[in-house]
Amino acid sequence: MNTAYIMKWNEKIKKGDEVYILGDFSFYKGLETNAILHLLNGMKFLIKGNHDHTYLDDKDFDPSLFVWIKDYHLVKDEGIPIVLFHYPIQTWDKKHHGSLHFYGHVHSNKGTSHPMEYEIPNSYNVGIDVIQEPMTKDEILKFYGKEV
Repeated sequence: MNTAYIMKWNEKIKKGDEVYILGDFSFYKGLETNAILHLLNGMKFLIKGNHDHTYLDDKDFDPSLFVWIKDYHLVKDEGIPIVLFHYPIQTWDKKHHGSLHFYGHVHSNKGTSHPMEYEIPNSYNVGIDVIQEPMTKDEILKFYGKEV
């Protein structure tokens, strides 16, 4: 499974691309996570998830493999502001002014009746088990049937 995801990632993401990871990147310890990060293209930014402590707390983990590691981030440089957080939240910065919220954590497929899916306008589950591959903002919106 790891090999398939690494191949998909590197087919799409080039060396200088910015990639925001919304948590639960790895269940491995530090050295194993370092090895995977070295194989992946792009400049990686981590929003911490509930399982990331497995490697983040390991003395052998190299945090410099991420540009930064945060709990929450507001991306403002692509027109529409996007709030990044591991968990789905009810309200976020600039929600009532058109901003979007991207999250992971909820492990369900598009079209399921999970109570958090599609319930909050402008909030999108971008977990890899849902969208299956790294996507741009426009690709995510298209995936969810929104106008780009």
